[in-house]
Amino acid sequence: MNKSELIEEVQKALGKDTSKAAAERSVDAVLEAVKKGVKKDKSVQLVGFGTFSVAKRAARKGINPRTKEQIKIKASKTVKFKPGAALKAMA
Repeated sequence: MNKSELIEEVQKALGKDTSKAAAERSVDAVLEAVKKGVKKDKSVQLVGFGTFSVAKRAARKGINPRTKEQIKIKASKTVKFKPGAALKAMA
Protein backbone atom coordinates (compact mmCIF):
# COMPACT_ATOMS: atom_id res chain seq x y z
CA MET A 1 0.00 0.00 0.00
CA ASN A 2 1.33 3.41 -0.92
CA LYS A 3 0.37 6.84 0.41
CA SER A 4 -2.42 7.47 -2.11
CA GLU A 5 -3.97 4.09 -1.31
CA LEU A 6 -3.73 4.91 2.40
CA ILE A 7 -5.51 8.21 1.79
CA GLU A 8 -8.31 6.37 -0.03
CA GLU A 9 -8.69 3.94 2.90
CA VAL A 10 -8.83 6.83 5.38
CA GLN A 11 -11.46 8.53 3.24
CA LYS A 12 -13.55 5.34 3.21
CA ALA A 13 -13.16 4.92 6.97
CA LEU A 14 -14.24 8.51 7.66
CA GLY A 15 -17.37 8.18 5.54
CA LYS A 16 -18.92 9.56 2.39
CA ASP A 17 -18.97 13.15 3.70
CA THR A 18 -15.16 13.29 3.82
CA SER A 19 -13.33 14.61 0.77
CA LYS A 20 -10.12 13.12 -0.54
CA ALA A 21 -8.36 16.41 0.31
CA ALA A 22 -9.53 16.19 3.93
CA ALA A 23 -8.35 12.57 4.15
CA GLU A 24 -4.98 13.59 2.72
CA ARG A 25 -4.65 16.39 5.30
CA SER A 26 -5.47 13.86 8.02
CA VAL A 27 -2.81 11.41 6.85
CA ASP A 28 -0.26 14.21 6.49
CA ALA A 29 -1.07 15.50 9.98
CA VAL A 30 -0.53 12.07 11.52
CA LEU A 31 2.76 11.54 9.68
CA GLU A 32 3.99 14.99 10.68
CA ALA A 33 3.04 14.35 14.31
CA VAL A 34 5.02 11.08 14.28
CA LYS A 35 8.05 12.89 12.81
CA LYS A 36 7.89 15.63 15.45
CA GLY A 37 7.41 13.08 18.24
CA VAL A 38 10.43 11.04 17.19
CA LYS A 39 12.55 14.16 16.88
CA LYS A 40 11.46 15.64 20.22
CA ASP A 41 10.84 12.65 22.49
CA LYS A 42 12.95 10.04 20.65
CA SER A 43 9.97 7.66 20.72
CA VAL A 44 6.34 7.51 19.58
CA GLN A 45 4.25 4.64 20.93
CA LEU A 46 0.90 3.84 19.33
CA VAL A 47 -0.72 1.17 21.49
CA GLY A 48 -1.91 -1.75 19.39
CA PHE A 49 0.13 -0.61 16.39
CA GLY A 50 3.77 -0.22 17.37
CA THR A 51 6.60 2.04 18.47
CA PHE A 52 8.82 4.35 16.42
CA SER A 53 12.14 5.06 18.12
CA VAL A 54 15.55 6.55 17.39
CA ALA A 55 18.43 4.09 17.21
CA LYS A 56 22.14 4.88 17.03
CA ARG A 57 24.39 3.19 14.53
CA ALA A 58 28.01 2.92 15.57
CA ALA A 59 30.87 3.93 13.30
CA ARG A 60 32.11 0.98 11.33
CA LYS A 61 34.28 -0.11 8.44
CA GLY A 62 32.77 -0.98 5.09
CA ILE A 63 33.91 -1.87 1.60
CA ASN A 64 33.39 0.30 -1.47
CA PRO A 65 31.78 -2.15 -3.93
CA ARG A 66 33.37 -0.48 -6.97
CA THR A 67 36.96 -0.20 -5.79
CA LYS A 68 36.91 -2.94 -3.13
CA GLU A 69 38.82 -0.62 -0.78
CA GLN A 70 37.93 -0.26 2.89
CA ILE A 71 36.11 2.89 3.92
CA LYS A 72 35.07 4.35 7.25
CA ILE A 73 31.32 4.77 7.77
CA LYS A 74 30.42 7.50 10.25
CA ALA A 75 28.19 6.95 13.25
CA SER A 76 24.59 7.91 12.53
CA LYS A 77 21.03 7.81 13.81
CA THR A 78 18.05 6.09 12.24
CA VAL A 79 14.41 5.47 13.05
CA LYS A 80 13.34 1.94 13.98
CA PHE A 81 9.82 0.56 14.08
CA LYS A 82 8.83 -2.23 16.43
CA PRO A 83 5.35 -3.60 15.68
CA GLY A 84 2.91 -4.08 18.53
CA ALA A 85 1.35 -7.42 19.44
CA ALA A 86 -1.93 -6.67 17.65
CA LEU A 87 -0.12 -5.79 14.43
CA LYS A 88 2.08 -8.88 14.65
CA ALA A 89 -1.00 -11.05 15.12
CA MET A 90 -2.51 -9.74 11.86
CA ALA A 91 0.55 -10.57 9.73
